[in-house]
Amino acid sequence: MQAHRQSGMTLIELMIGVAVVAVLLAMGSSSFFSWIQNSQIRTSAETIQNGLQVARAEAVRRNTNVRFHFTTSVDSSCAVSTSGSSWVVTQAKVVATMSDPNGACDVAASDTVAPFIIQKRSGQEGSQNAIIAAGQQMIEFNALGRATNLAAGSINIDITNTNGGACAPAGNMRCLRVTVAPGGQIRMCDPIVAVPDSRAC
Repeated sequence: MQAHRQSGMTLIELMIGVAVVAVLLAMGSSSFFSWIQNSQIRTSAETIQNGLQVARAEAVRRNTNVRFHFTTSVDSSCAVSTSGSSWVVTQAKVVATMSDPNGACDVAASDTVAPFIIQKRSGQEGSQNAIIAAGQQMIEFNALGRATNLAAGSINIDITNTNGGACAPAGNMRCLRVTVAPGGQIRMCDPIVAVPDSRAC
């Protein structure tokens, strides 16, 4: 009678397999970290672009001026800021202070309660490491969809992430820019891409 030989892995083979997996994970972890940090830049840029488009569309729909504000947060301690990663869209009123979201970003969206919030978004939602540098802290759109308060023609909103490193080409972060033109055009672009590429700024 022939004995059956058991098949399987020895302890040494198992340890070699674990070591190979560990080396592969270590090699891929830096790339995965860069991907996560780059995705936060893109998420932040896309939500800013979407917020600006909401403000412009609401201005046209309501036939009145609507403001997009960069804020430090969306709670009762918020303040408008050119480096705020959160944003609030409010309906503009004749008395400017009525539409001022400072310290009132926690108020629910309302057409009757100041600061007349239409929509808001926290910068902590999926893009907490993104850093914003905007040309101004508030952009106002009129009923024709034009940006009426741009201080120097088009303004730039640069989105970076120093937690992941420097912007390309010096580093591995794909930093982005959102631009707003006086005519109300809003677009996202890549500062390092050269013209005539459509992604260029």
